[in-house]
Amino acid sequence: MRMPEEEPGTRRPAVAALPVAAAALVYLWARWCFGGSAPPPSSFALAGGAVLVLGAAVAYFVPVRGAGGLFGALFLALGLLSTVAVAEGTAARGETATCLVREVHTKVEASFGEGGAERTVYRLDLNCPGGYPDELRDAPSSVSRGAEIRVAYDARRRLSPVPAGEGPPWKAGLTAVLLLGLSTLLAARRRLPVT
Repeated sequence: MRMPEEEPGTRRPAVAALPVAAAALVYLWARWCFGGSAPPPSSFALAGGAVLVLGAAVAYFVPVRGAGGLFGALFLALGLLSTVAVAEGTAARGETATCLVREVHTKVEASFGEGGAERTVYRLDLNCPGGYPDELRDAPSSVSRGAEIRVAYDARRRLSPVPAGEGPPWKAGLTAVLLLGLSTLLAARRRLPVT
């Protein structure tokens, strides 16, 4: 039995709204996992997040199909991962400590997403009161061995420590908006009728 062909543009508004709805759901899930008063265990949080991201990508690809569906689902998944980074970056780290920098480690990495230019990543080994945090990843380049640095951290150790006073994660937020916007545009475009 042959199914009736879909009219061009039908069901598109629902699929085009999927990236926004998925981003809101993933953001709420991540906020609960990172900062909720009774968050789930880490393995359950990771599995739940993976199910949400992969489920949204599949729910997107099935009705859109083709190259647009493939790239749209990929943009959607990457946009949702950027949304998780935004949730992690904006979650409250309730404690601060002044720590002594024991050692500065540098690593040069190729950055494929930024035109292939290399970037240097700094990681600090720290001596903090109470022994935690003991390292700071993606640290500022201006900090040297023997210097003091203020670090904001989560006492429950669900969030990575960051330099105190660091602003919101603009880069991750803009990346999420761009990728989710591209995914929405690919879903919203109309199919051309077959002639």
